[in-house]
Amino acid sequence: MPPIPPPRADGFTTSTEVPLYWAEYGDASAPPLLLLHGGPGASHEYLLPQMLELARDHRVVCYDQRGGGRSRHDEDRAEIGWRNQVHDAGLVATELSVHPLTLVGYSWGGLLALLYAIECNAGRAQPVPAALALVDPAPITSAFRESFELEFARRQSSPHIAAMRAKLAASGLRERDADAYRQRAFELSVAGYFADPHRAVDLTPFRVTGRVQQSIWKSLGQFDLGESLRSVHIPSFVTHGRQDPIPLASSETVARALDTECLVLEDCGHVPYVEQPASLFPPLLAFLRGAEAPLPNVF
Repeated sequence: MPPIPPPRADGFTTSTEVPLYWAEYGDASAPPLLLLHGGPGASHEYLLPQMLELARDHRVVCYDQRGGGRSRHDEDRAEIGWRNQVHDAGLVATELSVHPLTLVGYSWGGLLALLYAIECNAGRAQPVPAALALVDPAPITSAFRESFELEFARRQSSPHIAAMRAKLAASGLRERDADAYRQRAFELSVAGYFADPHRAVDLTPFRVTGRVQQSIWKSLGQFDLGESLRSVHIPSFVTHGRQDPIPLASSETVARALDTECLVLEDCGHVPYVEQPASLFPPLLAFLRGAEAPLPNVF
């Protein structure tokens, strides 16, 4: 895996309640987008370098959401809920001049983008997105989330992944190369997300701040976004891996509510930017270019 290149610019926000680390990639004059990472409680770097394919013709603005990555602070000891994350997203977009606002959300970041759009529609957040691109968004109901958790646990405890763990333990890699051992152990800890667990390689390791993750999911309660999404009218792109442990029905429900199609990626789990980049990026980039195209003049 190639190394993650240094950002063109980075720093900490000054308009948010707590400073949030941000980084920019790509040409400063290119159309901007705000890339929302998953978790919650993780950091943006685990999407890299693969998602920097978007930086070929976009100014990609990333940030570590409150409570994760380099945006962890003593102030975070207070409960962090989904409304905090929505509010932060709007302030980041405004401070870093992501205009018009295109949101590209992966996993939890996809759900955050949907929550943000719902809040905008209700007049409780700004700026309003011009486009939404959702890559394997997190479950949009608590029932879908429960199904995902059961399926992921089943996969992680499968004989196949257990055999891969046993092979690693017997390899002697821990003694020969501790860093390589930690990398492989991390990959096996997320192998259940993949259509084929052997593809869980070349991943940028990340840590999730468990307290933050639990706090945000708790703040959602017994949630169901299906009805609220029907009132959101924003050009949208939705894609989902056929073998994602998150139920495909969740993303299909999102696509119907947003009046668009759900692009199903075959032979792909939850990590299409690693598993099926050739199937993910061309249609995603085509959508982004179309959403950015100026409207024709009408005489």
